[in-house]
Amino acid sequence: MSHLIFAHPKFLYLLLLIPAMVAWYIFRQKDSKASLQISTLKSFAKVPVSFKVYLRHLLFALRVAVIALVIIVLARPQTTNTWKNVTTEGIDIILAIDVSGSMLARDFSPDRLEAAKSIGIKFISGRQNDRMGLVVFSGESFTLCPLTTDHASLINMFKDVKMGILEDGTAIGSGLATAISRLKDSNAISRVVILLTDGVNNRGEIAPLTAAEIAKTYGVRVYPVGIGSIGTAPYPVQTPFGIQYQDVKVEIDEEMLQKVADLTGGKYFRATNNKALEEVYSEIDKLERSKIEVTEYNKREERFRIFGVIALALLASEFILRTTVFRSIP
Repeated sequence: MSHLIFAHPKFLYLLLLIPAMVAWYIFRQKDSKASLQISTLKSFAKVPVSFKVYLRHLLFALRVAVIALVIIVLARPQTTNTWKNVTTEGIDIILAIDVSGSMLARDFSPDRLEAAKSIGIKFISGRQNDRMGLVVFSGESFTLCPLTTDHASLINMFKDVKMGILEDGTAIGSGLATAISRLKDSNAISRVVILLTDGVNNRGEIAPLTAAEIAKTYGVRVYPVGIGSIGTAPYPVQTPFGIQYQDVKVEIDEEMLQKVADLTGGKYFRATNNKALEEVYSEIDKLERSKIEVTEYNKREERFRIFGVIALALLASEFILRTTVFRSIP
């Protein structure tokens, strides 16, 4: 729940000047004497009282209000929410995405990598109570984002994933091992790696099955997803005439990925379209959820501008009234 605070609250002590100003004004009014003295007021008894008599203190009230508002502006009012720790149900999930050159194949629209990003972002958006992270791999692996509940930042990082950020190749074992390293110290009951790849392990110092054994040791469940159509897929090739597309045989080590899933208690999916990943979401939703602590907060928003605008409006009103309606004639 939002509430009002002040960035420089000490300026509010200046508001103590307001009662002093009012007291001084009242004292001056009582001490004032008429500049013209007459013996009787009977001749003025039937003269209507001007509205100026009732509003003669308005100018002073406007000036006091302007000073009070300026003091509030100096104190910089802000709205903010109190930080609080809440407990929510969720699981810890690392998405490990293959970014090797073969992910440019056009059997997905617009290509495998962009389709994997789009589906991954949709998945992240639908898991609001989970801590999630992102690992990318090709010839080597890299943690792009550790476990976090800041899904907006995670999605922004995911959108920036592109080909060529790592040395080419397909180091499935290294990618899986890096993902596991981000989960091994987690206190969540359910820890999951979603491993998306479109090829055969041909790089890296860690074999995929060795990484799967490590995952099993730490209780990490792995859901491998083989991305690619059955048979061949159009692949972009640079030629003297520009980029041409050639049909290349789709090679996914499904036997190895199935073993990884079996070894860790997960499930293997072959993604020839978006439907396979929907099955992954459904499977993960069935997992036992664990309680995690999340710190909720909101950014502060400045509110001094509205007080400044009101002060300027009142100051302008006071000036106009003083030079027109309440103008003094020497």
